[in-house]
Amino acid sequence: MQSIMLKAKLHKARVTRVELNYEGSCAIDSHLLDISGIRENEQIQIYNVTSGERFTTYAIRGEAGSGMISINGAAAHKATVDDIVIICAYSSYTEAELINFKPRLIYLNQDNSISHTSNAIAIQAA
Repeated sequence: MQSIMLKAKLHKARVTRVELNYEGSCAIDSHLLDISGIRENEQIQIYNVTSGERFTTYAIRGEAGSGMISINGAAAHKATVDDIVIICAYSSYTEAELINFKPRLIYLNQDNSISHTSNAIAIQAA
């Protein structure tokens, strides 16, 4: 049996750019891609905390150290500069792979620098 699990998350990234007339994708600072394990051309889900929009696209490399989060192409209609978004990648895992599975959770500051990392989400209290 396969389970689809959260592989990686960039939590509360700030959109730095929107490019309607660009091939569809989301350009993400290369450093953030590398630390999160999100691969270039990998499908990602973007959850816009500011507007409530949710959409699917793919990741491309942005300039390393730039803090870039650029929503491109048709998806540019779903975000504006300074929107707060959560970017997630999911993957399928076998039961054997899940024994030692831990997602990569990257929490970001307002300038898209890394605040901290984790591999577990805290239990939500009642």
